[in-house]
Parts: sequence; structure tokens; C-alpha cells
Amino acid sequence: MEKSPLCGIRVLDLTNVLAGPYCSYQLMLFGAEVVKVEVPGSGDLARHLGPDPELNRAGIGASFLAQNAGKKSIELDLKDAEQRGMFEDMIRGADVLLENFRAGVLARLGFDWDHLRSLNPGLVYCAISGFGQTGPMSQAPAYDQIIQGLSGMMSITGTEETAPLRVGFPVCDTVGGLMAALSISAALVGRERTGEGCFLDLSMLEASISAMGWTVSHYLISGALPTPMGQQNVTAAPSGTFDTADGLLNIAANRQAQFEKLCELLGRVDLMTDARFADREARKRNRDALNDELNRELRTRTAAEWERLLPGVGVPAARILSVPQAVGSEQLAHRGFFTDVPFPGDADRVVRASSNGVLVNGEALRPSGAPPTLGEHNADSRDLIARWLDAEELPVPVAAAEDER
Repeated sequence: MEKSPLCGIRVLDLTNVLAGPYCSYQLMLFGAEVVKVEVPGSGDLARHLGPDPELNRAGIGASFLAQNAGKKSIELDLKDAEQRGMFEDMIRGADVLLENFRAGVLARLGFDWDHLRSLNPGLVYCAISGFGQTGPMSQAPAYDQIIQGLSGMMSITGTEETAPLRVGFPVCDTVGGLMAALSISAALVGRERTGEGCFLDLSMLEASISAMGWTVSHYLISGALPTPMGQQNVTAAPSGTFDTADGLLNIAANRQAQFEKLCELLGRVDLMTDARFADREARKRNRDALNDELNRELRTRTAAEWERLLPGVGVPAARILSVPQAVGSEQLAHRGFFTDVPFPGDADRVVRASSNGVLVNGEALRPSGAPPTLGEHNADSRDLIARWLDAEELPVPVAAAEDER
């Protein structure tokens, strides 16, 4: 896409697995040039993760392919003096440095904020960690499930009989990556005004609790203790999952007018005048009785029929799809959500990469190229550094070396 919002922004990405790579993937979609700086010989751990053992052994696991299209890969050993010098040159020419090491790891390698700022006063440095760079938990290791548990998220997922349950995808990693991308974008806008970069200390725990929104604020403001409600919506009724003739259907008749339209379509206008269901609060108190009445009528038609009829009268309703059904939907195809990019090292295959749901001037954001093989751009590193520094003389080429972070 010409004139993408972040066109010309240069991102050094030291991250692994999901939160950080998901963040830099968003930046890439918006037009940034992203260079992954990877551990020589092994690279991003996600290269070895996914359901296909063969791809994992080849260092192009499905987990890696999903979040790294359109990026470059350079191997650097930050403990090697010569390669540290190259990394410093890259920092001098970068706009953004992104990492998700445990708190303090990059500083112990000699790249604390003071040193980074001395190399590039305009640098936006974002450190993603489980708990932030400070506090009693800052040195604790964290993965998505750990954050789900500590945030209270698992305690309200499921029913009273099944909770606590893990959300079925790495939601805290994803939220952390989105918040990082938002923070970086805001910092870049601020830099346009002041000319100065900044240090962004992002806590996945705090980002996740922030994303829980009403669940947390209802407790803080009203003292309402959150409880697991399964497939029902605590804020309204009827709002949740209902029975049909052939499966389940989500209905969210959250407004009074929507409830009344639902009753009319079901031929149950008597429910509108029943004192138990007269207004929002009454319906919430008598949720089970109302659901029983509605399910009795909804079982007379299929989920697909109700999905056609209910939105037609302004009542939000839709079937519950499997992942294959969801990704194959006509709506996503219409919006150009998926793009086929070349498969690393195999001209006969493609990787189906996702966008992020944003159209810019009517055009979906697409990856600029294939996911990189480990060190694919090592040979180009001298030219990349020279371009970033706008220099005439080129540094010595990158040499692969063993490294442990």
C-alpha cells in the first residue's frame, strides 16, 4: 500500500513467541520496516512451535509463520563485541526498539535506557514483560496462562461448576501486543512534536486487567463481585446462548426495543407485559425463567433460520461457528482479511496470513512479503545499516555466533 501510515518507520524487533512479534506484525501491516534481531542458530522460539513437527524442526513452525510475514531476519550475538557495534549502529538508525525479555536482561547486556538514549535521543524503546520492569514480581517468569490466572480472567470464565477456565487462545499475549503497538504509535506521534523518544514499560498483567473493562470497574465502582456466568451476559437479558432446532445461537437483545422485537417475532408478546420481564433489571433477576420461555420458541427453527430472521428486525443474533467456518466466511473474504504470501523456501506453497481488521482508505492492510528464514537477511545487513544511517562506508558483515539470552 502506498503511503501507509507508518511508512519509513524502522523497527528493531528482539522479541520472541507472541506478544512482541504480534506487536511488530501490527506495525509492519501499517507500513513499518521490521528487522528481527535473532539469536544465531536458533532464533525466535516460535520457529520451533506449532502442530507440524517437520516445520518445527526446520525453524519455520506454524506459530512463527502466523506473526512474522513481511519482516526481515538478521542474526546477532549481543555478547560479541563486533556484533554489539553493529547493533549499536542499527539503534542509531532505528525509530523503535522492541523487546520482551525478562525485566533488566537488555540492561545487563549493556543496553539500558540511558545508553540507548545516548545512541539515539529519538528512539522509542518498548519493553514488554509479564509484570513490568519494577515491583516485587518484575523478575518472575510469565506466560499467557500465568497472566490469565493472575488477572482474574480465568475466575470468571466458564460456569460456577466449571470455572476457573483458561480462555481458548493466548488472549493476554495478544492484548499485550496490541497495547504495545498502540503505545509505540502514540510515542511516535509525540516524538513528532518534541523530537524526543521515550521508554515504554509495558506490563502484560496490567494491560490484561485494563482490557477486562466492565468486569473490573463494576467491582471497583459498585462492589459487585464478578462471577462466572458461562454463556450469559451479566449486563443484560436476554443476552447469551440459546437453543434452536439444530444447535446453539447467540442472541444479544440488550435494549428494550430489541427485546420487544424478539418477543414479537417469536409470537410471544405476552412476555413484554409479564412483570418478571418488564424492564432490564427485572429480566436480569429472572434470567433463567425468561431463557426457558425463549428456548421453547427458538427450538422450532434452525439456527441458520433465526440468524436470517432476527437481524432482519434489528435483533443481534448469529450462530456459533467453528474456527474453520469462521475463517471461511464470506464477510472476511469480502474484506480481504487473508492474504497468501510465499512460503519460506518452498515456491510451491503459500502461507495464508491475516490482516488486522483495519481498512485504510478502503484497502486492507497486507504483509509486505514472506516470513523470513533464520538469518535470511544477514548478507544484506551491511547495506541495511548503511541505509539506516545514510552512510557511505559499510560495516563488516554479520558473523553467526552462538548466543544465549
